[in-house]
Amino acid sequence: MNLDGSSAIVTGGAGGLGAATVRRLVDGGMRVVVFDRDGDRAGELAKELGDVALPVAGDVLDDDDVAAAIDAARSLGPLRVLVNIAGGGVGGGRTVGRGGVPHDKDSFVQTVEMNAVGTFNATRLAAAAMGDNEPDDDGQRGVVVNTASIAGIEGKSGQVAYGAAKAAILGMTLPMARDLAPMGIRVCAIAPGTMGTPLMLGALPHLKEDPAAAIGFPKRMGYPDEFALLVDSIARNSYLNGENIRLDGALRFTAK
Repeated sequence: MNLDGSSAIVTGGAGGLGAATVRRLVDGGMRVVVFDRDGDRAGELAKELGDVALPVAGDVLDDDDVAAAIDAARSLGPLRVLVNIAGGGVGGGRTVGRGGVPHDKDSFVQTVEMNAVGTFNATRLAAAAMGDNEPDDDGQRGVVVNTASIAGIEGKSGQVAYGAAKAAILGMTLPMARDLAPMGIRVCAIAPGTMGTPLMLGALPHLKEDPAAAIGFPKRMGYPDEFALLVDSIARNSYLNGENIRLDGALRFTAK
């Protein structure tokens, strides 16, 4: 898939994985909208990259904000790539915690909204816009790359909300790919393991265990650019569709 001169939207584009992805896509000849709730950080990254990037401050759950990101992308070129990275968690906890206290329902709902609902919302609106593109020789109009987690496959105790949210993203992949196939839009998801984002690196001094201890090989956390490289590969490989791809160095979570 030739993406030169086309535009992309990266939600959560000012974060660790997001910024690496923005830079990788720009290096590959694309123009990118850095869509993030942190408008200042999005603006700093866009300024660093020059006229091939535009910042849009907003929330993936807000239709008007997503529409603004789509309009910004179209001003740069045909929108052909959406990378959904925005997400996160609102605390953790077991289904029933110590002392028989049940998990907080609001934090569960918010975590699912931030991840699964936000991913769906940005995708439904961006895919509709991609439908206006002229198809290439393979009939392609665009590609969506979503971000899940291996927690959505084998979540640890205490990750019920985050695991459910990321499992929902993995569960969207095939039906979404089938929904969008008539439009010539592909859909894949990446399930990262432990990635060395600035947020994770900042947390290292406070962790009791080395997060890389259970990783098979290489014996380290993943680099954000390795995630970005996989995004770029999915976007350019026309035969990758409907797949959930682990990126974890053979890491397998234990129960706790």
